[in-house]
Amino acid sequence: MNTKEDAAGIPSDLVGTFGTGKKVRERQSQLVLLTGSSGYIGGRLLSKLEDRGAFVRCLARKPQFIRNRLGKNTEVAKGDVLDKETLRDAFKGVDTAYYMVHSMGSKGPGDFSERDRLGAENFSQAARESGVRRIVYLGALGREDEELSSHLRSRHQVGHVLRSSGVEVIEFRASIVIGAGSLSFEMLRSLVDRLPVMVTPKWVHVKAQPIAIDDLLQYLGDALKLPVQGNRIYEIGGLDQVSYGDLMHEYARQRHLLRYMIPVPFLTPHLSSLWLGLVTPLYARVGRILIKSICHETFVRDKSALKDFKVKPMGVAQAISRALIAEDLDLSQTRWSDALSAGGANPEQLGTYGGVRLGRCLVDTRTTYLAVTPAVAFSPIRRIGGTTGWYACDWLLQLRGFLDLLVGGVGVRRGRPEGRSLSVGDTLDWWRVEEYQDDRLLRLVAEMKLPGKAWLEFEVQPTPQGSTIRQTAVFDPAGLTGLMYWFGIYPIHAAVFKAM
Repeated sequence: MNTKEDAAGIPSDLVGTFGTGKKVRERQSQLVLLTGSSGYIGGRLLSKLEDRGAFVRCLARKPQFIRNRLGKNTEVAKGDVLDKETLRDAFKGVDTAYYMVHSMGSKGPGDFSERDRLGAENFSQAARESGVRRIVYLGALGREDEELSSHLRSRHQVGHVLRSSGVEVIEFRASIVIGAGSLSFEMLRSLVDRLPVMVTPKWVHVKAQPIAIDDLLQYLGDALKLPVQGNRIYEIGGLDQVSYGDLMHEYARQRHLLRYMIPVPFLTPHLSSLWLGLVTPLYARVGRILIKSICHETFVRDKSALKDFKVKPMGVAQAISRALIAEDLDLSQTRWSDALSAGGANPEQLGTYGGVRLGRCLVDTRTTYLAVTPAVAFSPIRRIGGTTGWYACDWLLQLRGFLDLLVGGVGVRRGRPEGRSLSVGDTLDWWRVEEYQDDRLLRLVAEMKLPGKAWLEFEVQPTPQGSTIRQTAVFDPAGLTGLMYWFGIYPIHAAVFKAM
């Protein structure tokens, strides 16, 4: 790759984000390279690092999928840890590098642990050659003197490879991560929400020490300037040592769900993974690997992290409560189509998806392009509902409103404010305005009787040729009844959403 460099040794095609002169000299001693920024933990860590004022360069195989996440002090470099040649330019000027990569869910050739090893070797070699001061790595808890699962062995092997490079390494080892959207937590909620009675194998009762996502991110962020020298391994976790079954009971308690668990001795990890694939199909590809890891006790034995860091870990009940609250915040702030594109979907084809699952939620998003200004494009959205109607299949919506009245709901008789613009908190037929930005955004939350929670969002964005209108419907199902409701009436919803 032929790339000119500035005085600080940074490729000139990356300078644009940070500027030049004093700004470049400042970032030379602070620049952080972050891998995994399109993932669950890496994406949240990016925001934390930006909040701390760090200059961040994200390494991504598909930079277009994370560009919308970048702040003013962040840039993106295209690269792949499995391709050593793509790493050289990305490491130039880097002080600290975060290694947040694993291949557990990938579909590439070969064994995932072999890909993990190769990626770590390439990454650590490039770091050493570029003079990186420190690598921060997130691994997994588990006793090395036990016969660990392939996933846990791979996590430990990656740490060993990184330390062997000669670059200083801070390795964190964690167990189950509790946070809205994390793999383990979403598996937990899928099981509890859908199954009133659960047949539970032995692994459900194995002890672990879950950590809240907020605590994990604080550890990772504090490692950037931790005043220590040499390699360190820190075992981190929350206040409580609990089983996965304990987590399910606590989640059910906070969701006011009555659940029964029947322990059985004969469900092996292999059979459990097949069962998991049926009940939570989103995780079928990694279910077997995940369950084999849960079969091992993963709790903190070395408590040195509590001495070297200022983190005060929270307990399981608080972590689950914060995760449930965070999900509602995410639903009111996240752009669903952007989240889908970050997961690998083609943004130009988002309108073709129907009933797409995102975490627990089901999403229908559609996009149209108009050769008009955003103000003109938003005009019919501003007038929607009430006497104006919903521009398509009004008779169906009126029927749905009548049925809602019969079961004690709000129906469609509330109408909408007349003679003024919409504002947050206004009622709009059976919806309530959750967010409103004139000529840009209208987000509604449903108040009709539903087996779950529903949102409808209209967003207008300017384009060089005019405007884009994105319409997104989101449904958060309450258990099996909610899923049956969504998929049972989805053909009708699809027709209405398309016509709108």
